[in-house]
Amino acid sequence: MPGIALVGTQWGDEGKGKVTHLMADQMDMVVRYSGGNNAGHTVIVGEETFKLHLLPAGILYSHIVPVIGPGVVVDPKVLLDEMDRLEARGVSTSRLVISSNAHVIMPYHRELDALIERRLGKLKLGTTKRGIGPAYSDKASRIGIRIQDLLDPKIFMAKLEINLREKNLLLTKIYGRLPMKMDAILEEYLGFADRLTPHITDTVTVVHEALEAGKNVLFEGAQGTMLDLDHGTYPFVTSSNPVAGGLCAGAGVGPKAVDRIIGVTKAYVTRVGEGPFPSEDRGSDGLEMVNRGKEYGATTGRQRRCGWFDAVIGRYATRLNSLTEIFLTKVDVLSSFDTIKICTAYEYNGQKYENFPPHQTIFHKAKPIFEEMPGWRTDISGARTWDDLPEKAQNYIRRLEELCDVPVTDISVGPEATETVARRG
Repeated sequence: MPGIALVGTQWGDEGKGKVTHLMADQMDMVVRYSGGNNAGHTVIVGEETFKLHLLPAGILYSHIVPVIGPGVVVDPKVLLDEMDRLEARGVSTSRLVISSNAHVIMPYHRELDALIERRLGKLKLGTTKRGIGPAYSDKASRIGIRIQDLLDPKIFMAKLEINLREKNLLLTKIYGRLPMKMDAILEEYLGFADRLTPHITDTVTVVHEALEAGKNVLFEGAQGTMLDLDHGTYPFVTSSNPVAGGLCAGAGVGPKAVDRIIGVTKAYVTRVGEGPFPSEDRGSDGLEMVNRGKEYGATTGRQRRCGWFDAVIGRYATRLNSLTEIFLTKVDVLSSFDTIKICTAYEYNGQKYENFPPHQTIFHKAKPIFEEMPGWRTDISGARTWDDLPEKAQNYIRRLEELCDVPVTDISVGPEATETVARRG
């Protein structure tokens, strides 16, 4: 059976963790295909809250094989710490498999990430300083260290030596920092290898064998469409391809391996860090979204910027990802508003843009064109069917469908997996 792709349609933080966990009950395998520990998925199960950064959300199910694919960059220390925390809470991580081709985040990546961001000053990108960008840079430069290199100390030592020659020059000559010592890194990372070895394998074969056996495979994206390296709001983007097309390279499958592409979409819009945000609300309504939606990053803890639903981005994401459906999240957060706005287009220099602008200057300076709809002003967290939702909430959802040109098949009315309205047909 072909797989199912789950992608974020905005700037990340759309609630993919909840959706993955909700769908995982029917899956046999969950594959993370991009990003690193710059992403964070929050999953609420009853009274327990789990914050996952590298591990696929399917790890919480005992019947699922969680896969970290070749497109992910892995900080071994972060991964092992996350595994240890789950084990301490009674969640087994023994089923986890990690691609031998995934690249490794090294100490110098984290150091350079922070130094480069600081050097940019007012032009900073708002990175998580987790070393993600420098790790992907080394991957593209073909000097990166992969997970499989940890299994051969001689190869690892040779690659580390080459990298440190360059990185220590940058650290000492440009940034005035102390050089990093090879012996200390060798000892630490070879220690990681001892613990990770049982999990390292050829995940491409593992995934294909599952698909060929007719098993249900969910491809879990990180971040969101507008953070895509090629299609997002560059340079305020991540360093990989979170769009649906990225899963082909990031997981090692072809397009025919997927027949459903679910766009996880928040009922309003948020973003973390720097960059343009046309529908942002910096007033009391935006603050209301922050407070009601508990809009703080799972990875960084930073307060998210909030704004009204942006249908220009919605249409853009539908096209880029070939979405078959939308899972609309956090609709309950809008229950306190008398009036709800939707950004249907942008205006710049007297010209109207209903599609994503072709030039970054337009997007940076665009003014949102809003339409307004009446709010429903009632608690919807108890809704479990479409008919349970107030008519005004139904009208809002139908309008988003029209503007994004894709059906909304599921609606989240609360943070727990059970607080969901399934709507088909």
